[in-house]
Amino acid sequence: MARATTPLNDTQIKNAKPKASEYLLSDGAGLGLRVKKNGSKTWLFNYYRPHIKKRAQISFGIYPAVTLAVARKKRDEARALLADDIDPKEYREKIQSTKATEAKSTFEAVATEWLTLKEPKVSKRYAFNLRRGFELHLFPYVGNVPISKLSAQLTIEVLKPLAAANKLDILNRICRRINEVMDFAINTGRIQSNNLRGISKAFDSATHTGMYSFPPHELPKLISIVNSSNIKLITRCLFEWQLHIMLRPGEAVKAAWDEIDFENKQWNVPADTMKKKRPHIVPLTPQVMSLLEYLKPITGHRKYIFPAYGNPRTHLSRETLGSAFRRMGLQGRQTAHGLRALASTTLNERGFDYDVVEAALSHVDKNRVRAAYNRTDYLERRRKMMCWWSAHIEAASKGDYSITGSQHLKVV
Repeated sequence: MARATTPLNDTQIKNAKPKASEYLLSDGAGLGLRVKKNGSKTWLFNYYRPHIKKRAQISFGIYPAVTLAVARKKRDEARALLADDIDPKEYREKIQSTKATEAKSTFEAVATEWLTLKEPKVSKRYAFNLRRGFELHLFPYVGNVPISKLSAQLTIEVLKPLAAANKLDILNRICRRINEVMDFAINTGRIQSNNLRGISKAFDSATHTGMYSFPPHELPKLISIVNSSNIKLITRCLFEWQLHIMLRPGEAVKAAWDEIDFENKQWNVPADTMKKKRPHIVPLTPQVMSLLEYLKPITGHRKYIFPAYGNPRTHLSRETLGSAFRRMGLQGRQTAHGLRALASTTLNERGFDYDVVEAALSHVDKNRVRAAYNRTDYLERRRKMMCWWSAHIEAASKGDYSITGSQHLKVV
């Protein structure tokens, strides 16, 4: 019968002196204290590896940094792993490897890698604003968090100040960018799934959802959905009008025939129509002129280009297109206001001047002088940009019926 091992005590361990050769003081159940010739004392755990039944050894650390009580706790944890056929040494190495990977894969590290890949594809100004958003609103708060440990709860808490300050556009953009980084992390093997996918929904009760939009590469899909839907002709025309001209829904529906300068190919928008209550000029591209020519025999005798169905003496509601999107099943994916976001994102990513894009959107930056928006030089630069945008839309409509494109001439 094997003799039972007498457990060690603190006095015995403390008084253990070095000898001519190293020796082991056993505590029982595989735990021992190795005393080296130089006097150092190391906790060791001896065990048989699961499945292959070969003897193995794992260190629990150096005494007195690791006390007898802590060493025994580590032994008990190792024995619990062995009871489940898990090798404690391999388990510890896996944990250490995971921690090392997490240290290299913090949210800031992964986001910075994503930004590095993204920035060459967009304009310098857009890239600057993109990085600045992360640096201001995310990195100081969750930058050091391993991306695999970044929770929806923590992220939402970090973003709440933006919602409280009513910075809704920034909040929506930040939510989209976070999800792009998380998708990048999935594709590069850092995480298995994106648990932040629904963070924007936490703010639905406090914010509008006006910025929902298809990503730029899905523009053909959006056009195809609209063109295959059962919506009224004037609503279909309104969709193409608003997509091309990039103004707000409440501005787009108020277009009047007497505001169109056919000779100079521009829409002179009165201040009362604009949200910012200042006049605005929209250059009209060949595709938009084609749309107006198409509508002339239909609504040209009315005041408004898009007269209301129930009362043609007034214009369609700003909610008309949004309601149509919802009937198409696009709720939470595309809104009328989101068409502006789609245009802005596409144009910025394609390298168009940020200020020219902002001018086309009729945005006002309080930190900049915007009196030059309607000067000849800005107007011409906007015209060139909007011609590119209209051509881009027409190309995305290939294979679908597009009123603004030449294809409508073939439709009977």
